[in-house]
Amino acid sequence: MTTTLISATELAARLGSSDLRVFDVRHDLMDHAAGRRAYEQGHIPGARYLDHEAELAAPRTGKNGRHPLPTREALAALLTAHGVGPDTLVVAYDASGGMFAAHLWWMLRWLGHERVAVLDGGWQGWTAAGLPTSTESPTNASTAVSHAEQTENASLLGQPLADTVDADAVLANLAAPAFTVLDARAANRYRGEVEPMDPVAGHIPGALNRPNGENLQADGRFKDAAQLRAEFSALLGERDPATIVHQCGSGITACHNLLAMEVAGLAGSRLYPGSWSEWCSDSARPVARDV
Repeated sequence: MTTTLISATELAARLGSSDLRVFDVRHDLMDHAAGRRAYEQGHIPGARYLDHEAELAAPRTGKNGRHPLPTREALAALLTAHGVGPDTLVVAYDASGGMFAAHLWWMLRWLGHERVAVLDGGWQGWTAAGLPTSTESPTNASTAVSHAEQTENASLLGQPLADTVDADAVLANLAAPAFTVLDARAANRYRGEVEPMDPVAGHIPGALNRPNGENLQADGRFKDAAQLRAEFSALLGERDPATIVHQCGSGITACHNLLAMEVAGLAGSRLYPGSWSEWCSDSARPVARDV
């Protein structure tokens, strides 16, 4: 069974295990240095920091979205350099309700790595529980990958447990619908009333809207599986989860909805990684607005 969420107490009991790697992916889309600052001020003991702009995204061309996926090979090399092997349990956390952690969770599944979980409640849940924190950083990962590490790296590239669609597939789907796009952005962005991040407001024609914040309880933890299943089923009707493609602004918060569906037992949905920031970079692609 694929891992999805881990509680703070469960993670605390595992700290120090040789088969564990914890990654701090706190981030602010408006202040890209904020996550690193927060990490340096305090983090879960042994956690390593990964930067969503510099390490978890490929170079931007202006046409491939704000957070284009790195290659699977580059991602595997990065994680291998941080000591992740095929049997490692990887736990990701943030301070944003799990949206950045869910993205790393999805990326590991895309590599074919099954033992990965998101810390339910994130940094706030950890500190609220009075669990230990640290300002010490693990030894920096080496940028040189040895032959042995390359072999280990190759072992991380298994059969993907997560799938994608590209912009061309989304465009073709408008004329011959085979899947439903589910937009994870806030409702006012989806409707096209505001757009704080990208140059064009609106949404992909035919897309439904499920703001990712609706997956959480008031305490920042995910709603239980039964509630999530009921809410997604009310929105999606009888659609097969395999016919759902998640989208957001740049492929990050979409993974929060994808994770929530997995928690709900609605497995098999896919991601459009380029999302709205890629879609709206080409004026030939149609835009819908509900204003």
